[in-house]
Amino acid sequence: MGNSIKVKIGAIVGLVGGLGFIGGCLPAREPTEGFDWSIIIFLVFIFVVFYFLLIRPQRKRQKEHLEMVQEMRKGDNVITAGGIYGVVESIREDSVVIKVESGTTMRVAKGSVVARQQK
Repeated sequence: MGNSIKVKIGAIVGLVGGLGFIGGCLPAREPTEGFDWSIIIFLVFIFVVFYFLLIRPQRKRQKEHLEMVQEMRKGDNVITAGGIYGVVESIREDSVVIKVESGTTMRVAKGSVVARQQK
């Protein structure tokens, strides 16, 4: 997962650098009256690239996490953001009580449960 993000960022940097290089290689135009739309088009293009490579995948991951938290049931094996493994004992509106290996129960925020383990 980390490599795909590096590849996407590298592609963005390469694309922006390439467009900047091409823009610098073009002969200078004589000043004209009116507004230069090429800057606006370039900025919109960069925003679209960032949206599809960074923003959209992050929203998808957030949606998947929210669905996982909503589908959590008593008896599920879970992992918290702190790396604690446990079994769901009870679920409240904003928290989850999990039972760890030693038999101790812990109350954690629902959002800190990052994954469900396969039984």
